[in-house]
Amino acid sequence: MDQPQRQAPDLSPTPPPAPVTLAQAVPYWLRLGFLSFGGPAGQIALMHRDLVDEKRWISEKRFLHALNYCMVLPGPEAQQLATYIGWLMHRTWGGVLAGALFVLPSLFILIALSWIYLAFGDTPLVAGLFYGIKPAVVALVVQAVHRIGGRTLRNGWMWAIAVAAFIAIFALQVPFPAIVAGAALVGWVGSRVAPQAFRGGGGHGSAKSTGRPALIDDHTPTPDHARFRWGRLAVVLLAGALLWCVPMGLLTAGFGWTHPFTQMGWFFTKAALLTFGGAYAVLPYVYQGAVVHHGWLTPTQMIDGLALGETTPGPLIMVVAFVGFVGGYTKALFGPDALFLAGAMAAALVTWFTFLPSFIFILAGGPLVESTHDDLKFTAPLAGITAAVVGVILNLALFFAWHTWWPRGAEGGVDWVAVGLSLLAAVALIRYQQKVVHVIAACALLGLLAHSLT
Repeated sequence: MDQPQRQAPDLSPTPPPAPVTLAQAVPYWLRLGFLSFGGPAGQIALMHRDLVDEKRWISEKRFLHALNYCMVLPGPEAQQLATYIGWLMHRTWGGVLAGALFVLPSLFILIALSWIYLAFGDTPLVAGLFYGIKPAVVALVVQAVHRIGGRTLRNGWMWAIAVAAFIAIFALQVPFPAIVAGAALVGWVGSRVAPQAFRGGGGHGSAKSTGRPALIDDHTPTPDHARFRWGRLAVVLLAGALLWCVPMGLLTAGFGWTHPFTQMGWFFTKAALLTFGGAYAVLPYVYQGAVVHHGWLTPTQMIDGLALGETTPGPLIMVVAFVGFVGGYTKALFGPDALFLAGAMAAALVTWFTFLPSFIFILAGGPLVESTHDDLKFTAPLAGITAAVVGVILNLALFFAWHTWWPRGAEGGVDWVAVGLSLLAAVALIRYQQKVVHVIAACALLGLLAHSLT
């Protein structure tokens, strides 16, 4: 009997994907803006699956090279990574559109949710949902301490920096920018005294490469627009300065320097430059300024805003849009008949001033800073800052726990239901690696049930 012949495997090389125009790329960036749940790790994993494995717009090596650069910068790394890849593929407009579309869906969703929260937050349904969400937020911040600490506190130097940062902000009330500056200085000194202690070990795992050629492959020459030129750097920096100075000048001339709109622009510009280590790192600074100093919102509203930020797509730092909306709305900055307009204006302003530096970092520094990623004198201060962030976030966890577990102060006693929900959420997040959205949804339903029974 004749044996059937086996078909020989196709050994011909896989062709690279067809070139992608900017018009073809825009729908993907918009879809990513609506689907980017799960914080930076989930957002980066989503982009890796789409851009490296499926679409093959960029190779594994080039993707991780861009990610490493974004990790060095202050600001939301996932949004900056989208901006970087968009810029690498389609020049300046590609980067601007990719980064903007990563943020805009979240802005519009948060404006709508913030209005619902303020207008209907006292209804039993909304109050019950937030009663369950707040304990979950405590667990989320504890998870951030666990995650960042496990990756960062590798030796005695890092532990000492973290403990010192916690004492500085908890007991001594040292401003967050001073803690960042001190940690960077310790990192710079440490790179000379104990260089091995401050040498990073990489924070992101990588999937195996597909082995198929990509549109921007490992050996694809750097595009002409991505090559460093002093003239181009000057143009980008000048454009960035104008994009900051013109709106800030108009706010100052129209409302005055002390007006909340102007102060929001100035405050969130500073916050944008301090977001080393992710959004949780800058939240203590936002709390110090927005809650304690300016009084734009209350501690309870800050916790609720973080919960909304966790359950919407986009970078977590978009919680600043909630802060701005609540400040503009509750202060009635356009009068009592235009509360929504004032809130929306404030949310848009703080989003502009928070994210503008991220675009400038990518467009100006992309060609310049990539080569310095493995240079210890640049990475050691970042390692010191990241260690300090652990101590700062621990302080934030205690702050949220106090306002959630003792909602009426020490005299009012412990809310044991809230404590139990926080413990359940922490176990689900840390032990069982459940998704944030699922944990918050479950806690919201349990909170609604408990609230209705009481």
